[in-house]
Amino acid sequence: MRIPKNEIKGIKGVIFDFDFTLADSSKGVVKCVNYALKELGFAEFTKNDIIKTIGLTLEHTFINLVGEQHVDKTEKFKYFFIKKADEIMADFTILFTETPDVIKGLYNNGFKLGIVSTKFRYRIKAILSRENLLDYFEVIVGGEDVQMLKPDPFGLLLAVKKLNLPISKVIYIGDSTIDAETANRADISFIAVLSGVTPRKVFSRYQVREFLNNLSDLPNILYIK
Repeated sequence: MRIPKNEIKGIKGVIFDFDFTLADSSKGVVKCVNYALKELGFAEFTKNDIIKTIGLTLEHTFINLVGEQHVDKTEKFKYFFIKKADEIMADFTILFTETPDVIKGLYNNGFKLGIVSTKFRYRIKAILSRENLLDYFEVIVGGEDVQMLKPDPFGLLLAVKKLNLPISKVIYIGDSTIDAETANRADISFIAVLSGVTPRKVFSRYQVREFLNNLSDLPNILYIK
């Protein structure tokens, strides 16, 4: 279901997913996944196989790649992934070209900004700090801040609460159906950005207010002149 553009007035808060929404961390994710798999004795997977899992929990990433018969190795996979990610992920994550200008434009036009991601908050903060964008965000909810990850809506609702805005004044922006389901379950409006690996047609089961090819389209959607 797509809601007409002329109903996207009145938004005061914008909350973003991180991976494939604000930034491309695929190179680092591929390296970390394959490092963890190798440590566990598995063969490496291709970049295309791995990037399809970006946005999933580490548990689901592992099972999707190697199968449920190896579920007993999930915790070791997580350990090795996080160990490698702490070493390289920030350096191998790059913001999309349009991200800084869009974030600064929203902030300068009075929007409250937040991030809700399965990525660890401390890693997101390190990347944003490197890019001099951390101070633009009022709240960041990462994987270490919740007991249940997306699509459980708790993290998104927590971010809205910290922005001190009613749900009707907030919009969530993400690149995956997990993001769409999270927003729908929280009863928060959702904008899909097609900068990830999820094609537009896959969102047909979800309520989507608008589709963006990338974030550079967002200011016009939110009536920034």
